Amino acid sequence: STMEETDREAVATAVQRVAGMLQRPDQLDKVEQYRRREARKKASVEARLKAAIQSQLDGVRTGLSQLHNALNDVKDIQQSLIDVNKDWRQSINTIENLKDCFDCLVFIFYILIASFYIFFSLLPSLLLVSVPEIVRETQDLIERGELLQAHRKLMDLECSRDNLMYEQYRMDSKNTHDMNLIHTYFGDMQKLSEELAKQLWMVVQRSLVTVRRDPTLLVSVVRIIEREEKIDRRMLDRKKQTGFIPPGRPKKWKEKMFNILERTVSTRIEGTQADTRESDKMWLVRHLEIIRKYVLDDLLVAKTLLDQCFPPHYDIFNNLLNMYHQALSTRMQELAAEDLEANEIVSLLSWVLNTYKSTEMMGNSELSPEVDVNSLNALISQNVVDQLLSKYMSTLTSNIIGWLRKALETDKKDWIKETEPEADQDGYYQTTLPAIVFQMFEQNLQVAAQINEDLKTKVLLLCLQQMNSFLTRYKDEAQLYKEEHLKNRQYPQCYVQYMIAVINNCQTFKESIISLKRKYLKTDMEDTLSSSHTSMDATLDIIAKDGCSSLLDEVFMDLEPHLNELMTKKWLMGSNAVGTICVTVEDYFNDFAKIKKPYKKTMTVEAHRRVVVEYIRAIMLKRISFKNAEERKEGAERMIKEAEQFRFLFKKLAAGSGEDTEGLCDIIEAIAEVIKLTDPSLLYLEVSTLVSKYPDIRDDHIAALLTVRGDASRDMKQTIIETLDQGPSQPNPNYVPIFKEITVPTLTVPKLLK
Repeated sequence: STMEETDREAVATAVQRVAGMLQRPDQLDKVEQYRRREARKKASVEARLKAAIQSQLDGVRTGLSQLHNALNDVKDIQQSLIDVNKDWRQSINTIENLKDCFDCLVFIFYILIASFYIFFSLLPSLLLVSVPEIVRETQDLIERGELLQAHRKLMDLECSRDNLMYEQYRMDSKNTHDMNLIHTYFGDMQKLSEELAKQLWMVVQRSLVTVRRDPTLLVSVVRIIEREEKIDRRMLDRKKQTGFIPPGRPKKWKEKMFNILERTVSTRIEGTQADTRESDKMWLVRHLEIIRKYVLDDLLVAKTLLDQCFPPHYDIFNNLLNMYHQALSTRMQELAAEDLEANEIVSLLSWVLNTYKSTEMMGNSELSPEVDVNSLNALISQNVVDQLLSKYMSTLTSNIIGWLRKALETDKKDWIKETEPEADQDGYYQTTLPAIVFQMFEQNLQVAAQINEDLKTKVLLLCLQQMNSFLTRYKDEAQLYKEEHLKNRQYPQCYVQYMIAVINNCQTFKESIISLKRKYLKTDMEDTLSSSHTSMDATLDIIAKDGCSSLLDEVFMDLEPHLNELMTKKWLMGSNAVGTICVTVEDYFNDFAKIKKPYKKTMTVEAHRRVVVEYIRAIMLKRISFKNAEERKEGAERMIKEAEQFRFLFKKLAAGSGEDTEGLCDIIEAIAEVIKLTDPSLLYLEVSTLVSKYPDIRDDHIAALLTVRGDASRDMKQTIIETLDQGPSQPNPNYVPIFKEITVPTLTVPKLLK
């Protein structure tokens, strides 16, 4: 349409131009010329119109073709989407399984982001730190003695490392690998710190010399220590807030400095002994004079010069004063512990009591008012001052207590071994404790005997006094040993054997005490120690008795299930409980054969008594009530047979001991006779015979016994008991009460039969 408008405008323009040309007559001959020209132009315009229309038709045709192709493409895409949807639905389970992988990828992605963040955030620090170069520079500064500058560079290195480690800790506190990587990268820095510290301690060791020659160096050392203390405090504060503290912190260089000073002072005091008694009889006088001069000079230097090089809160003078005092006290105690001659004792006491606090030393006017001699503690105790030998006794007392404690601790370790204890030449179990203790006593008594009789007697009294206390501890430890075993009877494995050794040790201790007194005690002093000896014997008897009791407890814990079978239906029908009891007791007594005779005899008697008591207790528990005379006869005969088994067993165990083993088993037989009786009219007579033999039997025992018989009515029981109450009592003076240990289950309070 635009082209058509253009053509119309061209035609109009041409018409106007022709009209203008035809206005004059001389222009008419050019009409044909204009007509042909206009015809050519018209043909040109028509050709252009046809070309434009054709072009538009071609564009429409191309557009339609492309739309058709697009439609086909859309259809293909639609089919592809249908196929994709179908495949997706089929693989949805696989996608669910890949969810964990996806989560891991996300986690790794975040880690990478965090790592890049750390790297770029710390990049400036990393770029600034050239560790090997700074280490070399710092090492050179240390070697040149420029300690302040060296420490400054060391602090920069530590700061860079600590910041890196802190950032790593803040981002991932559990990432030890990266922490170790950083620590390794700065590994030379730790050696550098140690080298610097070594230089500092060398200066501190020579501080009393350095402060006179080069006080600036000492001040530099103190400044470095103060810097480190400040960093320590800052790191500890940050630890409270964040939980992070760099490796090697706190350094505690101030504390180490005082420790170095303390060791230096001690070494200085100890190193003042130039001579020995062999080389110079006046060795002690010279030694004490050198100490006096050195200590006075050092304290004067500390007050006038050293105090100015340290901050006030270090209180360096008073700290040094205490160090010197402690070192002197230690040295004086060492000297007092030596075997000094008479003149040496006088020299030592004179120096301690007079020279030390005089104007020649601590009372020097130049040391006041900082040093107040009245506030100084004594270098050695008053007892040592009064008599040097009392110092020997005091030291010996402390040593004996320590030796005894250590010996007991060593012996206790043996108790839990898995191997049996050693046996002596007679085959009795023992430990080394008595031998160690009395060997120690012998050695000290021999040393004391070389001095004088009085000291020897005092040492003997001390040994026996400490032995008395030691035996109390020994008793307590043996009791604890038993209690620990009862918590788990499988441990220790050799409990029985070592408890036997403890019992045997009691006899060895008794014999050793007697031997020691006979060898070292004067006859006129025996009365003085009689009470102490009696006390020790009593304690040893208690230990042995408790040990024997604990071993018997061990036996009866194993016997308990078999004892519970006694006087039951199972027992009446032929249980072998007593046979098992006898075998078990005999098996234990094979081990008990390693017990020394006095205690083995006691063990046998006590085991016999306890077996009988438990047997009678089983009767009194009324577990069974015989239904007829046949059962009573059968039960009574079984009791008599089992009493004979016990009699045979304990006669065998007591062979050679001279013990009467008959009486206890007779009680079982007497009870069996009461049960076996077939004529109830004679029951009172049989029971009265039982009561006359065993006067500690109570009415509840009689009632229980009649209940076991099963044929006595309540009235009969009551009649028998009341009649027995009225009867005379004829106790056997040799009888050891046994029924008083046996309790009968009852709701009434039992009373003793007369």
